[in-house]
Amino acid sequence: MQELDTFEDELIEQYKQHPVLANIARLSDEDFAAILLQRRFLSLAFTPAYDLAIDLLQDEAALRIARVILREEYPDSRGYTHSHREDMTGDMFRLGVSREALVHTRPTAATKEAIDATFDLIADAGAHDDSDLRLLTILRFWGEILVSVEYGRLWERMEPLLLHDGENRSRFYYPHFKHDAKARSLATAGLLSVTHPDRLATRLREFLANEGEGAADSFREAEQRSLQVKVSFYDQFLPALERLGI
Repeated sequence: MQELDTFEDELIEQYKQHPVLANIARLSDEDFAAILLQRRFLSLAFTPAYDLAIDLLQDEAALRIARVILREEYPDSRGYTHSHREDMTGDMFRLGVSREALVHTRPTAATKEAIDATFDLIADAGAHDDSDLRLLTILRFWGEILVSVEYGRLWERMEPLLLHDGENRSRFYYPHFKHDAKARSLATAGLLSVTHPDRLATRLREFLANEGEGAADSFREAEQRSLQVKVSFYDQFLPALERLGI
């Protein structure tokens, strides 16, 4: 497990150092807004991606964990509480993104490719003999850990705007930065862990221990492909850095 944790931590650090994320505080307001507007489309695809993974999962314990996480996206069945998508839009408005921009922005070709690649990644995982291991790895890494990494970087830019007199006004980005983070190693995560990836890790760890020598390779492949999907999305904003001479 320690070797896989080290491998995973190296991928996390690699993502943190993506040029766009590492220089997020230096971007113009216009370019930062463009990132948020495009990133919104990935967030809108989160729940159907989770639903697809649930369709393909066969292990009941893994299914229950995934269902609980998915249902947290819509915390009130009576309609009085905002969904996480609404919280995201609220944060964007507080950051200065206009409703007009929200209405008129369409996903770019690169954003569409990232969404399609996400569904391909999950569907391909479901076709393997060790599909449950691969699917749990993707949900944990693509859907939780890497999200926390990028929101942590985005928070560097957001914090001065959303933190006032000690009050954190973020209802989406900061909470997801915190509860999607990898707080424990694969070996020590438990069902009572607070964060989503650590809850997923409890079952994933059992698959890694029981599915033989190929399990570690499947884990690495799923995480590398997950990272590539994320990187390809942010690569489309590299010209914003070129405009700054970075």
